[in-house]
Amino acid sequence: MAIITISRQYASGGDEIADRVGKVLGYPHFDKSMITQAAAEAGISEKEVFDYSEDTHKVRSFMDRLFNRSVMMATGRVLESGGFAAYDLDVPLAEDIMLSLVQKAIQSAYQIGNMIIVGRGSQVILQGKPKAVHVRIEASMDYRIQTLKEKIKQSRQVFEADLDVRRDAQDIILDRDAASADYIKRHYNHDWNDVQLYHVVLNMAKLSTERATQIIVDLVKDF
Repeated sequence: MAIITISRQYASGGDEIADRVGKVLGYPHFDKSMITQAAAEAGISEKEVFDYSEDTHKVRSFMDRLFNRSVMMATGRVLESGGFAAYDLDVPLAEDIMLSLVQKAIQSAYQIGNMIIVGRGSQVILQGKPKAVHVRIEASMDYRIQTLKEKIKQSRQVFEADLDVRRDAQDIILDRDAASADYIKRHYNHDWNDVQLYHVVLNMAKLSTERATQIIVDLVKDF
């Protein structure tokens, strides 16, 4: 009945490892359907729900921080009475509401067990819980740049001479890492890079995907 949480640096191979571990153990992945279920219980329609994770999080601007403004994640529509007529009104769904739905869904996933949760602050939400295994996936910047630049070149069908792919990849990595770190710090007041949050930290610049997968599988057996 273990739950595996996986925190990963961007382009470190964490998603691929999560997929492999899931296939080996037969564990499904936590997904938007669980958040949608939590939303339904809270009276929020599926159309209003976004999966609020590090991947969709953006670091707030100086003005947003100064005025403590929340980022609006979605809009819904509500019918109100206006004189003799009814009309539609856009209603913003703030990030604090989305965050609470994600947290509730993660707690539900923990009760179900045998599941993999990638990101979303799950390593903090389930910290100290029995049967919760927390894994961190990292890699050197050179490794991650090489991984991402190949994906960029393939998706854009460009050559090195046409674009500084390495610089482009590094900028993307730094932006995404900053967003992940900000997500954990802002919502949970923890350091995303704190090794004390994890049972094991795997460096994919020194391990094959197969070996990393086996390490996690073996670790779960101890729980």
